Amino acid sequence: MTPSGTAPRQEGPARGRPRSEAVERAVIESVMGLLEDGVPLAELSIERIARTAGVGKATIYRRWSGKEDLFVDVVRAAGPPDPELPGTSVRDDLVVLLESLRPRGPAGRTSAILHNVHAQMKSSPHLWAAYHDTVVVPRRTLGLEVLRRGRENGELRADVDVELLHDIVVGPVLVRTVLCPDADLPDDLAARVVDTLLQGLRPVSG
Repeated sequence: MTPSGTAPRQEGPARGRPRSEAVERAVIESVMGLLEDGVPLAELSIERIARTAGVGKATIYRRWSGKEDLFVDVVRAAGPPDPELPGTSVRDDLVVLLESLRPRGPAGRTSAILHNVHAQMKSSPHLWAAYHDTVVVPRRTLGLEVLRRGRENGELRADVDVELLHDIVVGPVLVRTVLCPDADLPDDLAARVVDTLLQGLRPVSG
């Protein structure tokens, strides 16, 4: 009892998501599986996700405020890890970086999410921002570091605009995966793109 004789007010439950990594992983994996099956984000309901994951809708809402909040975590979970660069040359590093962007098939998990994010980015700026901050920015930063190192050590011309060059390097893969999803993605695509570009970017000797 308080000094006034009234019962103390009970605090409500702490806000936020109860920790249950197994449940969260089951829900996220269910969304990824549905995306791989070709279900657009716009057609994924919390009810369908809960049914696929084998949990109740209340379980999902205790962890995420809604679909967009959940999809942000899906995007983060699906982002490819940064590749381990060999560090032997700017050419070798660029090939590894570019190869890491190449989906291993049209139904690949990252490819499916990329298509969905691209389709939804105008109607869901929060989702696009999460994808940009989680996947695009770290990978672009890594690529720019490789190009700057190549410019500094003489592998690339000193006048190369590394920001522009980075876009030129990744452009062919993004065109084929986002704008032309049925385009061929051969195993040697990364090496061919890099070697074609480097032919005109090396310093002129003599």
